[in-house]
Amino acid sequence: MNKKKKINRTKVDTVRSVNNNIRSSVRKLNPILKAIVGKKVDVAIRELQFSAKRITREIRKTVSSAVANAENNNQYDIDKLIVKEAYCGKKVVMKRFRPRAKGRAAPILKPYSTITIILSEAKQMESHGSKS
Repeated sequence: MNKKKKINRTKVDTVRSVNNNIRSSVRKLNPILKAIVGKKVDVAIRELQFSAKRITREIRKTVSSAVANAENNNQYDIDKLIVKEAYCGKKVVMKRFRPRAKGRAAPILKPYSTITIILSEAKQMESHGSKS
């Protein structure tokens, strides 16, 4: 029998915030979430604030909640926080029907999603050498 290696999970360097039951599809959320990954938190919130899409308000709330968690629970400096990961997943789909001609019905699918935002502190990069 192999012995399992113990993983030290006491040091947590990330902060997460989850928003369940968002009334939008994963297909509409993914491009917005991919656009904010790797950016500083204040830049990501600013981009979401001036976006024309309706669902960016919910994403902005989730990012702000993650920033509040980092500041209050973990005492992180909010100026150094970056969006490490941002992803979404499928939830339930409400099914409705629209009456059509000749007694038929057409389905209407109303999907729900969940958003997860993971923040971490940016590491200070040291430059080696100089530009020539």
